Amino acid sequence: MEIVTFLGNFVLNLTTNQLSEFKREIGFYENHFKDFYLKQSLVVRKKIDWTLLLLRNTRIVPEKFLKNLTNTDGLWEVRISAGNGIFRIFCFFDKGNLIILLSGFQKKTQKTPKKEIKKAERLKKEYYENR
Repeated sequence: MEIVTFLGNFVLNLTTNQLSEFKREIGFYENHFKDFYLKQSLVVRKKIDWTLLLLRNTRIVPEKFLKNLTNTDGLWEVRISAGNGIFRIFCFFDKGNLIILLSGFQKKTQKTPKKEIKKAERLKKEYYENR
């Protein structure tokens, strides 16, 4: 059994005395995220890149950038504000530190549209069925 402790963004394995940098893996399900990403302006894509890098390298991500969606089956939203727009990317955790990105959209109202949540839930279900 490994015993680990977290030191900021580093992990110290107390069994082997090895210090390693904390990292998450980020994966994509099909082309939903990629299609969304490529439609965005350069400014928005840079902010998405920055936010995903933060998720990858930061053990405790502030809710301003990653929030659990209540009343869903483990869905999270990556939160991005760029220029005059607010954007959301749905994701979930698979096998510990693996984040799977699903679909994204530009938010135009205070509440997240139910159809976007339903789409993300459907994609998550498909992901597990097709593994």
